[in-house]
Amino acid sequence: MHDLPTLLSQLVAIDSINPDLVPGGAGEGAIAQCIAEWSRQAGLDVQIVEPVAGRPSVIAIARGSGGGQTLLLNAHTDTVGVAGMTDPLTPRIVGDRLYGRGAYDMKAGLAAVMVATAAARERGLRGDVIMTAVSDEENASIGTTAVLEQVRADAAIVTEPTALDLCVAHKGFVWLTAETQGRAAHGSLPHLGIDAIAKMGPVLTHLAQLDRDLRAAPSHPLLGSGSIHASLIKGGQEWSSYPDRCTLNIERRTVPGENAALVEEQVRACLAQIAAADPEFQATLELGLVREPFTIAAEHPLVQLLLRQISAAGHEPTLTGGTGWMDAALISDAGIPTVVFGPGGEGAHATEEWADLPSTARCAAVLLAVAEEFCA
Repeated sequence: MHDLPTLLSQLVAIDSINPDLVPGGAGEGAIAQCIAEWSRQAGLDVQIVEPVAGRPSVIAIARGSGGGQTLLLNAHTDTVGVAGMTDPLTPRIVGDRLYGRGAYDMKAGLAAVMVATAAARERGLRGDVIMTAVSDEENASIGTTAVLEQVRADAAIVTEPTALDLCVAHKGFVWLTAETQGRAAHGSLPHLGIDAIAKMGPVLTHLAQLDRDLRAAPSHPLLGSGSIHASLIKGGQEWSSYPDRCTLNIERRTVPGENAALVEEQVRACLAQIAAADPEFQATLELGLVREPFTIAAEHPLVQLLLRQISAAGHEPTLTGGTGWMDAALISDAGIPTVVFGPGGEGAHATEEWADLPSTARCAAVLLAVAEEFCA
């Protein structure tokens, strides 16, 4: 296989900070260009998908001879910011660790996908192996959304870091905005004013109770329960006025079996209980971004194939669930059976981040072995 530490170092050295997270961030243009050129040199068919200017994703295909199944390997190219880090884009190898922003989340998984796809081209497989190096996973996933309009596959592996275990479920989330209405008045005229901020107090109390109720009744064997919390609150305009409105941003994390309709119903029920006890209470609720949870059955042939090949590579894997949301849900929702499997390390979004080089090499070997069996 190709020199993984060198490739990973090249990827880490490229600034690919998501500009929707950090204003002025470099975006994925430079790293997409690097991946595309590397893939062409490896003999892969390359396509650039760029639904938003400056935010490209790369599709690189190891074409099979025909008649076999297609395997999709997905990894994201964007990173979070580098505040508080020292030389974040200078890759540094210490023992078996490679340090730098994005090394763990998730350029190690990306490097493993690249070398496995290039190696698959040389194996004479009947089916295609498709690599998608996608933009914007850390924000709105415009990359995976766009490439799914271009490719189809019979199975997919997302190489987010799992320390060589197999992630078969992860949580989703629902964002909502609640707004309480008050009545503006001078602070010296309490008989005329209604304090919209104070009216938000019972909402916070009810959400806290809902969160306790959710976590007291876990419903998923790997993920436990959903949760809900207040994320942002804003209200008022000056010291000496009663505020006429207060806005609360709410996040509800979901597990398989929960959806946006259920979440909205739960929060509206909280608002209705408050209104029943307070005739002056008025509030609206607006549904925002929704990302569905992901799951695949442990008995699914793709899961069993991965378990077998990971074991053959010398690691006894466990089935795990991820608390954070991943592009796996989008791929699964497109009708493609999907699992999450990647290398190890530490420091996602932290000021010290590193990828484990031996597990990155083993990850690439497993991906290739899976492709050889699945696409034969």
